[in-house]
Amino acid sequence: MSTYPRAPRGTIAPGKLFTDQHSHVAQLHGVGIQRFDGLFWAWGEDKSAGGTFGGVACYSSPDLATWTSHGHALAPDPGVPDLAPGRVVERPKVLRNPDGRYVMFLHVDSADYAYARLGWAVSDRPEGPYTYLRSERPLGNISRDIGVFQDDDGTGYLMSEDREHGLHIYRLSADHLAVEEIVSTTLAPPSDHPAGQHGYESPALVKADGLYYLFGSDLTGWATNDNKVATATSLAGPWSEWADFAPPGSATHDSQTSVIVPVHGSDAISHVYVGDRWIRDDLFHSAPVWLPMHIGGGKAQVEWRDSWTIDPATGVIA
Repeated sequence: MSTYPRAPRGTIAPGKLFTDQHSHVAQLHGVGIQRFDGLFWAWGEDKSAGGTFGGVACYSSPDLATWTSHGHALAPDPGVPDLAPGRVVERPKVLRNPDGRYVMFLHVDSADYAYARLGWAVSDRPEGPYTYLRSERPLGNISRDIGVFQDDDGTGYLMSEDREHGLHIYRLSADHLAVEEIVSTTLAPPSDHPAGQHGYESPALVKADGLYYLFGSDLTGWATNDNKVATATSLAGPWSEWADFAPPGSATHDSQTSVIVPVHGSDAISHVYVGDRWIRDDLFHSAPVWLPMHIGGGKAQVEWRDSWTIDPATGVIA
């Protein structure tokens, strides 16, 4: 029997593993989450192969707590070099483009993290299977941890960690299948990073009351740190100073940002902080840390709760 604690099905319990309809550990690592037609969809790194590519696992949920597995949305493929065993494929994120197709973005890398490319895959269904298209360095820049964002007008954006130059926000083409330009690049304070490294990794972006909130994690390898948030009235900036959104010194409750999920309900617009605790020697059992997040007035703050739920219809957290 597993010694790793599991959350009761239908409940979010930070530091405890989610399970699916078969009582298997849900592989929601480095996850991307979207809500399509009233249902939450999640694409996570399947860590059954440890640090190398084990597939992109897909799940659906009515409430962010009760997960149904749909198998692999994108499976390992020895015939495709980017998806072959031994490759690193991380941070799966999905957007639905104006044509109704689902576009998956991936951090595609080699085992030594020197490849540093952005990958694309597409499907007609959120659960896939996705058809892998290609990888590239966007506009020639290295690309590791990624996040995605779709603005009110449908324009898609990619956030990408380029430690040589900073955290880039790219504008995507109308079909989301190409990178068109850098909208802005943000830097971390020099004191936060080793010499020659800039920006933040594990980026996430949300918009609330006309203000953009950009989240990221310091470059501290497998060790957790105090993740940060910056704000701007335009994606082009200027961006505010970076600030803590969890208690200083808590290392973001010992987690790293993966995505921030807005839940638009009839009574409230709530936000959910979705983070990971990485266990380097047992990535399969690395625990999620998902918490209510209060966003507004230029500030963001996570609230620790041992166990909680959210009503997707009303947006009310209990």
